[in-house]
Amino acid sequence: MHSRIGGEALGAKGRPVTARRRVDGVLLLDKPPGVTSNAALLRVKRLYRAEKAGHTGTLDPLASGLLPICFGDATRFAQFLLDAPKRYVATLRFGVTTTTLDAEGDVVSTRTVDFSRDALEAALARFVGVQRQTPPAHSALKFEGRPHYEYARRGIEVPRVPREVVVHALRLLDWHAPDATIDVECSKGTYVRALAADVGEALGCGAHLAALRRTRTGPFDVVAASPLDALEREEDAARDARLLPIDAPLAALPRLDVEGQVAHLLACGQRPGIAAAACRYRIYAPGERFVGVADVESQRLVALRLVAQGRGGDAPEIAGANVPGTAGTGLVEPLPNGRAP
Repeated sequence: MHSRIGGEALGAKGRPVTARRRVDGVLLLDKPPGVTSNAALLRVKRLYRAEKAGHTGTLDPLASGLLPICFGDATRFAQFLLDAPKRYVATLRFGVTTTTLDAEGDVVSTRTVDFSRDALEAALARFVGVQRQTPPAHSALKFEGRPHYEYARRGIEVPRVPREVVVHALRLLDWHAPDATIDVECSKGTYVRALAADVGEALGCGAHLAALRRTRTGPFDVVAASPLDALEREEDAARDARLLPIDAPLAALPRLDVEGQVAHLLACGQRPGIAAAACRYRIYAPGERFVGVADVESQRLVALRLVAQGRGGDAPEIAGANVPGTAGTGLVEPLPNGRAP
């Protein structure tokens, strides 16, 4: 129950209640280290006073870098960023293994580091390509309804099923024993912590992830991201101007413009005929109105994910509009323990 004093809404405990507003768009956030992805999301959502927001791929608290945040209708298309390939700059510290495979864990073992740069580069090359990776014990993957990290904290071993991941590229940027800095391009679901540990074992001395920075997610690069502290210093108008349109995550998909009647039929759940090649498209109606994502199958347009009816590109209260070449299921929830690949 709310009351008002001097026109300001107060909550049940007499504290001011912030009025939420409709915000549609995508913010590229440069998350600082030492902050969980969920905490960063909540701070940004509060800054924008947004009704609905979610991030698109957890970063560990120790990690920094690109964390795209989707507002409003953009959350309907967040899965495309979750599924997109990622890029990181990672620091591997050789000779020390930890319980969590990163710098936040307790030391398990220490060994001598005695290998050359050539040996390191040869080891990295063996981890490029399709592979089966065993997720860390401290992860948010679930076993019998409970996350793995809960079992790990209690010292309970549970089955961890290897998953297929793809490491597209591994490049050695710097090597000053015992630390190596590498550039990692990988598929969704790749645990860089596990990769660090595996490379360490391949070199016979073990390793853990000492630092991590995400530099790219799908079409987005961290150079375009906004630091959290800068956002907190800005006025509302400046923050709003940073928002990208809701179709920004779909830049890699080909564009298909359709007639208004076709867009209407699609929104009504029908499969209108279309003269277009079989493919997945981002769909636009007349007036540069973004409709959603659909597949063309046997000359029929099949909706995959659409903007909420009656909203589309019809000038919402706050909508991003900063991506050249663009017109303008559900909230992405953060992992419960703030841990990421």
